[in-house]
Amino acid sequence: MLHPYWRYEYITADHKQHNPKLFSELPQKTDEEAHILRRNPHSYLTLNAFPYTAGHLLAIPYREVGRLSDLSNEERADLFNLVAYAEDLLTQALHPDGFNVGMNLGLHAGAGFPNHLHVHIVPRWANDHNFMPVISGTHMLHAAVHTLWEQLKKHVATLDH
Repeated sequence: MLHPYWRYEYITADHKQHNPKLFSELPQKTDEEAHILRRNPHSYLTLNAFPYTAGHLLAIPYREVGRLSDLSNEERADLFNLVAYAEDLLTQALHPDGFNVGMNLGLHAGAGFPNHLHVHIVPRWANDHNFMPVISGTHMLHAAVHTLWEQLKKHVATLDH
């Protein structure tokens, strides 16, 4: 049996005990500690700690809300401008062939944090549908999260200037 080691902590966690305020607490840490790549006025961009693929990012509003309609127009625009920025960043740094961008709104829609919406930006590559995800639920990750954060952070500097 193959096992995606980077998701082990998530898979074995007692999800009744997970920190529902995690997304509110991450911005209080340093960028390096929280793997934050960019901070906008109303939202921030971070690497997913339990990625599906290398470069799986999360765009998260600072304000804790569970529905898009609960964000102000300004907050919603800021969040989706950050999603577009993430697309540019990942394109420049990792050269994916496409993206899955999405949200799970509500507990029964699969939201791990139903009271703090966030957008998943998942880079995809041609032929990345191999037997491993289908047969064993294993996804290939080619770099540790912190190593990938360091690589992407270099590209943030070029995009921001």
